Amino acid sequence: MSLSQSLLLIVALILTSAFFSVAEISLAASRRLRLRQMQEDGEPRAELVMKMQAQPGEYFTVTQIGLNAVAILGGVVGEGALTPYLADLLMLWMPDSRAQTIGFLLSFATVTSLFILFADLLPKRLSMAEPEALAIRVLRPMLWCMAMLKPLVWCFNRLADAVAQLLGLPTVRDDRITHEDILAMTEAGTRAGVLAAQEQQVIANLFELDSRTVGSAMTQRDRIAYFRRDDPDELIRARIAEEPFSTYPVCDGDIDHIVGYVDAKDLFQRALNGQPLSLRDDSLVHKVLVVPDRLTLAEVLEQFRQVHEDFAVIVNEYSLVVGVVTLNDVMSTVMGDLVSAHDDEEQQILRRDENSWLIDGVTPVEDVMRALELDELPHAQDYETLGGFLMVMLRRVPRRTDTVQWGGYRFEVMDVDSYRIDQVLVTRATPDTHPSPQDEGSTAAAVAKVSSMSSDTH
Repeated sequence: MSLSQSLLLIVALILTSAFFSVAEISLAASRRLRLRQMQEDGEPRAELVMKMQAQPGEYFTVTQIGLNAVAILGGVVGEGALTPYLADLLMLWMPDSRAQTIGFLLSFATVTSLFILFADLLPKRLSMAEPEALAIRVLRPMLWCMAMLKPLVWCFNRLADAVAQLLGLPTVRDDRITHEDILAMTEAGTRAGVLAAQEQQVIANLFELDSRTVGSAMTQRDRIAYFRRDDPDELIRARIAEEPFSTYPVCDGDIDHIVGYVDAKDLFQRALNGQPLSLRDDSLVHKVLVVPDRLTLAEVLEQFRQVHEDFAVIVNEYSLVVGVVTLNDVMSTVMGDLVSAHDDEEQQILRRDENSWLIDGVTPVEDVMRALELDELPHAQDYETLGGFLMVMLRRVPRRTDTVQWGGYRFEVMDVDSYRIDQVLVTRATPDTHPSPQDEGSTAAAVAKVSSMSSDTH
């Protein structure tokens, strides 16, 4: 065989190996969501690719047969094609035996390098970049190869299935898409600039609805503005002016005996018409939805949907009221910074500088971990708020100036109101850091600012 014929054969083998490399990687890397979109756009081959992904055994068997056979042939042809010519050239400067050896090594290295570059690296990079487009193009030729090599494929498949069964290895691809897969895709989209960071956070918050309890979004018991059934007109008007919310629970005596709720717009309408405000009028008081405090936010949303309400009272296992929650509270949890990043009056986490935060004690621990970029907190199943975290860590009711060190952060209780932790100063641990008078002044200003925060509208 002449040199030109050998070189042409090597090129043909490289192209054949590149084809099988593209076929292998493009099928494995093709995304089913993208293939479905191509199918909906009128590409019939996309459906065939998805079917092949579901049962890829014979397909990959053919690719491996082709790759290994071509690699062996490439080595044989390459050695015979280039070694004599390289050896003759090297004999001009060295003995025959050494020239033969070095010629063989150079021939082997040259052919191997060509295969690695043009039959492996470049095809696989191209296949990773455009997997779906290449998969539908190579599918038909691969089906022909599978038909021609059917007996050989059957033999190898049975051997592979037997070994996989013996070792307990899976043989069918699991195409179920989990929320972890979606979150990973959105995080990758955020890093690539396709999604804004706030938009990605909304998606992450949406998936957290199944794990976050209603307590993470509710208005706490001590912050509930409510009426008693026997409150006089003057007191009702004064409370509306002092605490303007959209909905008020109505109680019979105390907060633990809620009999319903009143809508502020009904009260406003009566006030504008000059009518007296009396909560003994049953037409004003609506039946209230009562939910247990162990429900998740997703379950609360389902309750709202079933009863066509957007306000609920939350009780614990002793039937004591622990808070109230509205549809707006749940949606604010989902939307996050998109609706509250610039609302200082409702912001529970106030960042003072690069290494310190002032946080409301009732802030859900999920929001605290996200703000501080913490992966976990100890005994997380025992509490839901930052105040609960400090109680568990201290093993008592915290007092002002109590501190907890965890995960490279220092949590200091700044204010306690009737045994409830009001404000916590969180600082990132830095060596030999001491607050200056200016820092203390800025801390006091921040405390004053967060102390003026109001709870979410209920």
